[in-house]
Amino acid sequence: MKEFLNNAFNLKSHLMEYLSIKECDLDEFLANAKMNLANSHPGETLNDVSDFYSEIVGDRHLADLAAWHITSKEYIADTLKLQQRFSRDLVLDFGGGIGTHALANAMSSKVEHVFFVDINKTNRNFVEYRAKELGVEKKLTFCETIKDAQISKFDTIVCFDVLEHLADPAYQIDIFNNFMDSNSIALFNWYFYKGEKNEYPFHIDDVEVVEKFFKTLQSMFLEVFHPILITARAYRKIR
Repeated sequence: MKEFLNNAFNLKSHLMEYLSIKECDLDEFLANAKMNLANSHPGETLNDVSDFYSEIVGDRHLADLAAWHITSKEYIADTLKLQQRFSRDLVLDFGGGIGTHALANAMSSKVEHVFFVDINKTNRNFVEYRAKELGVEKKLTFCETIKDAQISKFDTIVCFDVLEHLADPAYQIDIFNNFMDSNSIALFNWYFYKGEKNEYPFHIDDVEVVEKFFKTLQSMFLEVFHPILITARAYRKIR
């Protein structure tokens, strides 16, 4: 993970080139990223969360994700260690954002192919650009939905920092379950919290929704131990 810790897989240079922005302007762009994204959220008037991420956020989502990956490199590096431990063969990266985990998986000799799924076209285009820059584009397919991948089973599913953004996260892990066999591994994390100052207005924190998620998770999956001290967890289907 040295390359990621050094420069986040050349993330800042990729952003400058992709957005045609100078480094000094990029630093300001990243510094204000979290609040700019939070302020763009329409609050209770939002009918469909997918509209927010596919239509409203634009480049602000790239900036927010990039700022998080740059300022939290040690944590992200540990999630990369986690997927390095488990990822193999056909990998689904669901809600892959700026592509850190998909790109790392594409670099792995244990991984045959990565299917990068994200409803935001800007994200997909940016990660496709990054894949070409890093020379791993042949190992990645870019999709708007899981069905677009045209794969019936995945050996590894990666879903980081996504479930808390969904209106019904329990429904999503039920879908994942259908794309797994007894040897598949799923890597999940979540953060069902809007923040002390509502800095994460797009996160789900409804008690009933969260309880349904945990009941569904416990009924379908068994946790697989790993020794890395992070919030992300590994799961297999209950046989």
